[in-house]
Amino acid sequence: MLYHRGYGLGAPKIFGFHGAGAATIRHNAPVRRGDRVPIHPGRQLHGRSVRKAKPRHASPRGQKPDHTVNSQETTTIRRPFRAPPAQKEGPRSNKDIRIPFVQLIDTDGQNRGPTPTAEALAMAEEAGLDLVEIVPTANPPVCKILDLGKLKYEGQKKAAEQRKRQKTVEVKEIKMRPNIDDHDYETKMKAVRRFFEEGDKVKLTLRFRGREMAHQDLGMVLLNRVREETAEIAKVEAEPKLEGRQMMMVLAPRA
Repeated sequence: MLYHRGYGLGAPKIFGFHGAGAATIRHNAPVRRGDRVPIHPGRQLHGRSVRKAKPRHASPRGQKPDHTVNSQETTTIRRPFRAPPAQKEGPRSNKDIRIPFVQLIDTDGQNRGPTPTAEALAMAEEAGLDLVEIVPTANPPVCKILDLGKLKYEGQKKAAEQRKRQKTVEVKEIKMRPNIDDHDYETKMKAVRRFFEEGDKVKLTLRFRGREMAHQDLGMVLLNRVREETAEIAKVEAEPKLEGRQMMMVLAPRA
């Protein structure tokens, strides 16, 4: 049974009860503050609809009510990234040649024409060499029996020569003392040879201190020693000359 507490003179008031739980309501009767009036569910009261409250579900003793809202969880599964297989540098060779026929050039340089790939591989293995594809655009591709290691070495050597020709020549300065000891001299000469291999020029500078100016001949002896030891890989571009307390000489790598 729902009740309404009366507020004001216009509210309904209990007039009498007929039977168990029944009540007669007179709408024009005055109602005192605090009186409880049974209201039928669904009746309009002061412009509002009265509805039954939903029963609350009691939680087991010692447990808190669960207010968790169940929702469907979605999980995004990402596939692991797989990098494409690395491509081998250089031409195809040996087992990487997976075509049925090749145009074979043997160890003597003779063109044997279209040859089964299996037969060409057997010939290369018998000679202790490799079957290398040299013209992949031909039909069938042209393959030659040769030493693959030697071919790669020659290719790297040509590439190094091209980089050396394209490289901007720099002048590297190496400073020495006229009375340099043997250990320091060898260290300096290793750097000099490395610069020549990279295609750079080397400027040798000797600095005299104090009374060392009286022994300029020691400087000439040292520079001539460097010139002789690098004669096979370098040439003198600027002869030794004295400027103030410094003696200088410029060497350039041989072409």
